[in-house]
Amino acid sequence: MSFSADSSTRTATRSGWADRAFGFAGGAAAFLTAGLFGWIVWDLIRLGWPHLSWSFFTGEVEDAGRQGGVGPLLISSVLILVCCLVPAVPLGVGCALWLSECVRRGSLTARLVTGGVDLLASVPSIVFGLFGMVFFCQKLGMGFSILSGGLTLAGMILPILVRTTLTALESLPADLRPAAAALGLTRTTSIVRILLPAAMPGIVVGVTLGIGRALSETAALLFTSGYSVRWPESIHDSGRALSVHIYDLALNVANGGPMASSTALVLLALILIINAAAVMLSERWMRRRYHPEA
Repeated sequence: MSFSADSSTRTATRSGWADRAFGFAGGAAAFLTAGLFGWIVWDLIRLGWPHLSWSFFTGEVEDAGRQGGVGPLLISSVLILVCCLVPAVPLGVGCALWLSECVRRGSLTARLVTGGVDLLASVPSIVFGLFGMVFFCQKLGMGFSILSGGLTLAGMILPILVRTTLTALESLPADLRPAAAALGLTRTTSIVRILLPAAMPGIVVGVTLGIGRALSETAALLFTSGYSVRWPESIHDSGRALSVHIYDLALNVANGGPMASSTALVLLALILIINAAAVMLSERWMRRRYHPEA
């Protein structure tokens, strides 16, 4: 009896030490990640904040980027993002819905499609850029344009949208679909009125990740959207994205580091604003749908 009690005490002690060690390791990893992000942001603020002003947001590029602002580049980046999301979101969500609701899980078709999506996610961005240059710019005659860059980025973020939406749909309660069928709802009605709203948080996560990937991409846009720093008049014009401008200032322009940091701050703020707006709109839509009295 005494031996059993001593053994239980030692086991509990070891478990306590293991729990504390795990908690310490997890906390250290969290603080290290937050510290790394804070270090990057502080470095950008230290170098780039003195150059930020209203004229920087609205002015044109001057002296190869050493002077002036990023107004045309900001507009070009937003247009590229719109051209990216308009085809990518319906295709990504539609593919995930088809895999989740129309194809038997684990079948050969499902494995082939999901394997192709995963393979597409592993393709380097420079390969997407070469494909976009050959297919969109040359074969389809779009030239170096905002539209070419946006469509190329759409192919890059498709795997993110498909995987996050598919995960959100597969994580829904198992009795949700049989309950909808028992109520006499058709598959289309249950998808539109029940499954998609329930999976909306996962879809929003995929869209926000795709936005971050699209706005921060450089290699693919070097071959598709072009280098023009003029104000774009349409999506068929060439336009330099903020990420491409940062790359050019950092590598090709002497003494361009401070302006590159300022542009990076603008890009980071743009990503945070768009992501926060997407999450806020999603939460408001969910509240109105499920808690209309609130």
